[in-house]
Amino acid sequence: MLSARDRRDRPPEEGVAAELQGFAVDKNFLTSLKGILLETELDFLRCVSAIIIFLVVSFAAVTSRDGAAIAAFVFGIILVSIFAYDAFKIYRTDIAPGASQGDQQ
Repeated sequence: MLSARDRRDRPPEEGVAAELQGFAVDKNFLTSLKGILLETELDFLRCVSAIIIFLVVSFAAVTSRDGAAIAAFVFGIILVSIFAYDAFKIYRTDIAPGASQGDQQ
């Protein structure tokens, strides 16, 4: 096992950079078709999970019938509509572009 002094005396390419090399972002993968689809699907799933979470929390908050709970419900419903619109736009532009182009012809 190397001591801290031994790690400090080594050149950086053998030290921290070599240890973190496995965590580097692969830009070739992110620009490939699989990378773009993965990013799109994760963004879509983020929107859908946010919709579910905000709906559950909003309906749980409104059961107490306080003024702040009603305001939290209204705010949650507004956020749900924004996330639903975002998920709809992601679906139309990225996930199913072939279906919308085929309908126009």
